[in-house]
Amino acid sequence: MLALVAVTTTSCRYFGVWLIFFTLGLGTLLPWNFFITATTYFTSRLKDSSTLDSSANQTEAAGEHRSHLEAIFNNVMTLCAMLPLLLCTCLHSLLHSRVPQRLRVMGSLLIIMVVFIVTAILVKVPLEPLPFFCITMVKIVIINCFGAVLQGSLFGGSRLHDAAFGYFITACVVIFLAILSYILLPKLEFFRFYQETNRKQRSDKENTVDLMDRGSKDEPLYDNRRQRVAMMTIFKKIWLLALSVCLTFTITIGVFPAITADTRSTLASGGAWERFFIPVCCFLLFNLCDWGGRSFTAICMWPQKESVLLPVFVGCRLVFIPLFMLCNVHPRVHLPVLMDHDGWFIAIMVVFAFSNGYLASLCMCYGPKNVPPQEAETAGAIMAFFLCLGLASGAALSFIIRALV
Repeated sequence: MLALVAVTTTSCRYFGVWLIFFTLGLGTLLPWNFFITATTYFTSRLKDSSTLDSSANQTEAAGEHRSHLEAIFNNVMTLCAMLPLLLCTCLHSLLHSRVPQRLRVMGSLLIIMVVFIVTAILVKVPLEPLPFFCITMVKIVIINCFGAVLQGSLFGGSRLHDAAFGYFITACVVIFLAILSYILLPKLEFFRFYQETNRKQRSDKENTVDLMDRGSKDEPLYDNRRQRVAMMTIFKKIWLLALSVCLTFTITIGVFPAITADTRSTLASGGAWERFFIPVCCFLLFNLCDWGGRSFTAICMWPQKESVLLPVFVGCRLVFIPLFMLCNVHPRVHLPVLMDHDGWFIAIMVVFAFSNGYLASLCMCYGPKNVPPQEAETAGAIMAFFLCLGLASGAALSFIIRALV
């Protein structure tokens, strides 16, 4: 009976820690996708006055005559998100030991929350298209500088600006809950036990290294050289996986959302489906299938980490670039539309998103497993860097791909 009570108590403590980390995950992954799934709101505020005066029944014509800021919004938004993410990942890997973890987490969450409060307020403030565009890009840069990466949610409403206001207020609530969760985390006995165990293991390792290196004449220089050698040694063990995860996200960000968000429904005929086609079939479907792919790795991890099939499958995802380019993307100049039916776009999106989540998760899981346990943390940092490099490369590539359509 006592054993059952002990197991139940441990399970409850574990669930509490799990729930807090889940909330923290929401706080770091939701903000960026709150922006990309609200593109309808942002582009509606970037229209020229001539476009705003057009009839509501001329949606297709208006889409063909977008303002310059509307046309470049998705590409610039992606670039402003991914480049800061890459640079800040590099800076974090260099400076994380000098800044306390609590300050990094709390500071980032607070800044992201402030940005979303400002975003929610600006929904009610009239601005000219150019200042609104610049302010939006600055906010995206700030959010991604503080760790906001891709997982979406969809928020509905009767009026576009009212929906956007509630949308960004929801983000503020999520961030606030994440802050409260992080404050609560150190108070849980389950978390404190493993934190203390990890601290003792690190302390023992550092003491061993100090004894081995004692007597060196140039200890800082020696430590830097040793760190560089260790980094290269670890990279040689996981370089194929690192390049695979980089290519995976280069392909994904190269077309999503720069190409996919400009796809038009051929079945809507001006009805409600035209309004919901992109939010549902592009953003919601991508996130659900991407999540499904990531979750599927919990029950199946194939190919194995030594198999050459994994990088081959990653390379095969290049086919999605021309497939999306040949869908009903508008406006277009160069390529014909070969797959105009909504079903083609939906089918391609399902496989595209699922393969992104599944293959990216396999690469990120296998990376730290390809090295000894004491090198796993460094391997994880290298994999995270190449993930961000793929995001930034995809953002730059999206300009070229969109121009070719």
